[in-house]
Amino acid sequence: MSEIEGSLLDPNVLECPFPLFRQLREEAPVRFMPELKMFYVTRYKDIRTVKRNPQIFSNDIYALGGSRTGPQAAAEAYRREHGWGRVSTLQRTDPPVHTLYRQLVDKAFTPRRVRTMVPYIEGVVNDLIDAFIDQGECDFVRDFAVPLPCTVIADQLGVPRADVLKIKIWSDAMLGPGGHHMDEAQALECARLVVEAQHYFAEVIEDRRRQPRDDIISDLVHAEVDGRRLDMYELQDLLDQLITGGNETTTNAIGSGMMLLLKHPEQMQYLREHPEGIKNFVEEVLRVETPVLHLFRIVLEDTELGGVKLPKGSMVALGYAAANRDEDVFPDGETFDVCRHKAGAHLSFGSGPHFCPGASLGRQELLSGFTILLERLDNIRPADPDETYAHVPHSFLRGLKALDIRFEKAVQP
Repeated sequence: MSEIEGSLLDPNVLECPFPLFRQLREEAPVRFMPELKMFYVTRYKDIRTVKRNPQIFSNDIYALGGSRTGPQAAAEAYRREHGWGRVSTLQRTDPPVHTLYRQLVDKAFTPRRVRTMVPYIEGVVNDLIDAFIDQGECDFVRDFAVPLPCTVIADQLGVPRADVLKIKIWSDAMLGPGGHHMDEAQALECARLVVEAQHYFAEVIEDRRRQPRDDIISDLVHAEVDGRRLDMYELQDLLDQLITGGNETTTNAIGSGMMLLLKHPEQMQYLREHPEGIKNFVEEVLRVETPVLHLFRIVLEDTELGGVKLPKGSMVALGYAAANRDEDVFPDGETFDVCRHKAGAHLSFGSGPHFCPGASLGRQELLSGFTILLERLDNIRPADPDETYAHVPHSFLRGLKALDIRFEKAVQP
């Protein structure tokens, strides 16, 4: 066995973590990573084992008395003092508690409801393309990948279109301190923005108490858990997760999808000729460029995984991006292939009780987005022939900083 080198907090590794993930899968699929202070799991079958056993591997990562430290702790303290501190709702809970909260949001994102939203989503896509198509160029991340999911989730929450870009700013702030790349001053600035978002939504919540509308916030405000209405702490925590989950991962996947097509122009041409293949392309993007590299569990009792002993209290990172390239499940897994068989078996949306409630919506945004982009834009190419596709430095999210492209208008039949 060769020596495994590389830290998951090293910006160079994060820019391209896949060689390290492959070595871990092959040589140490369950390995303690000192920089994260937790065991990292990289094989598909081991992650499925963890997901099937919440009684041993809990989502409540503070169940045994642990707490945040460093800049993250400072940010949380600011939130508690000036806004509403975290409570455990969808995340950081296991069934049956998780199930109670999950039922509140599931109905907003059912596959049936998302199907009724297709014309609306296509309208948002076309409006965004209309804004830049005559210029022949754009920053694809800024002008399309960010505003598409932000607009959709804002509309579903009942946030005015004029405030859509605030959703992105607040979402980045909500996720920023957890990325292990900020000092305390930066983390506190994120906390200030989060509190700004909380007070904004507190006003919306109070408005919806008085005058309900046809939106998710109204539904949550008037919903009940165990015969009672949700309090402000619960509502703020759910909105935090809906805001971040409703835009960040989809933005990253849209940017990654365009990057992969630019790197593989022959596959872009294939999709132009076979648009029915875009649905499978979406799954392959989610597999190859997993938007969330990993999420966490805590071990509630001494156990073993992949031949490695895990003591009670150990933290475990489920390496979704690593498992999505596992050769035992995805032959030639490092290769991007829009025609891949069973590409949808990836773990990018999780599995089991914590399967992402917005998966259907995210998939439809990607499907509608790329279908219309390939219909309306021709000869899509990087604005810079030497484009490096630089990613935002973050320990568990993967998304491009920017992506400048050029194109021509497609000739419509």
